[in-house]
Order: sequence, then C-alpha cells, then structure tokens
Amino acid sequence: MTKQEVANDIQQILEKLYPKTPIPLDHKDPYTLLVAVLLSAQCTDERVNMVTPKLFRLADNPFDMMHIPVEQIREVIKPCGLSPRKSKAISGLSAILVNQYDGVVPQNWEALESLPGVGHKTASVVMSQAFGVPAFPVDTHIHRLAWRWKLSTGKNVEKTEKDLKRLYPKDIWNKLHLQIIFFGREYCPAKRHDPLQCPICSKYGRKTLFDD
Repeated sequence: MTKQEVANDIQQILEKLYPKTPIPLDHKDPYTLLVAVLLSAQCTDERVNMVTPKLFRLADNPFDMMHIPVEQIREVIKPCGLSPRKSKAISGLSAILVNQYDGVVPQNWEALESLPGVGHKTASVVMSQAFGVPAFPVDTHIHRLAWRWKLSTGKNVEKTEKDLKRLYPKDIWNKLHLQIIFFGREYCPAKRHDPLQCPICSKYGRKTLFDD
C-alpha cells in the first residue's frame, strides 16, 4: 500500500470510531476558548476544564479580565502549570483585545499569533474550533501518532502539520485532528501502549514499510 492509501484507511478507521467530535475544552465563545487553549499548554484538557469555571467566574470576557490582578489570575490557574507565564499572557492579551479589537477575538491568523502566549498551534485551534476555518492543529500527541503511523517523518510539529495537510483534504482537517486526539487517548497512549491491541498500530505501526 502507498502512504496515501494507508492515510485514507486510517481516516476511515477514525471516522467509524469517532463520527462525532465534541470540542474537548469547555467554553462559551471565542474568548473563553482562547483562554482555555492557552491554559492547556503542558496540561490536560480535564484539568483545564476543572480550572476555567473558577477563572471565568472572576471574568469571562476581556473587558473584565484586563482589570483582574495578574497575581489573582495566577492563583486560580496554578493547577494548570506555568502559571506565572500564563497569567501574564491572559492579562496581556485581554488588554490588547480591548484596546485594539474592541474586545473581539480576531478571526485572523497574524493577529491571533501576535497575542501574548498564543502560538501557531493555539491560533489553529481557535481558528478551527471557534470560527470553522480549516486548520490542522498539531500538538505533541498528534506529532507522536503521525510519526508512529509513519504518516510523517517530521522532527517537529511544523513539519508534521505540513505532511498531514498534504495527505488529507482541507474539508476534514478540523474534524480529523480531534479524531486523532481522541484515538490517542483511548487506544494509542505514549506509555504502556500495546501495538497488537491498537486498531491502527496493529495494521500500520512503526514496523510497517510503505511502497513509496
């Protein structure tokens, strides 16, 4: 089989297992999603969802958040890790949104990536999940699975993102990246993984060689 044929079969497996792909991070609008995604860096979605209700009771919009002391934000988000950096980023981006964008999260790649604490991956999540713009957010988990399944030889997430975008049509990117995340959590974890019990690795794991 060619790499493209394998990629197509993997997508069909994922579609059967996860026909619906709810957004893992609890939010009510683009702003709360942006904050939640920022908090998810090196933190589980489950923990973020435990922390954000308390944070959003303090402020759930940039107008209110910019007036919350950074130290108070930091205390609330401590369970998510990296709280000094994340609290400053939340405060800073909130002020920028108010002062430059009338409090509205911009639907623009360059503008999003210029915000404090917002890199390409975070911007990709917001663009795809908040605005429905085709994107393929690649975190370390998707990077690991793409390499494990030999869909990419990328040594970084940027290269993996390019490889996956070449293999799959744009209209499924937003759903597929979530399907890969769900699959990784359920069947293909980083540790204590049994390839023989994995619906994908048992067929296309690391020892599989492609025709091209």
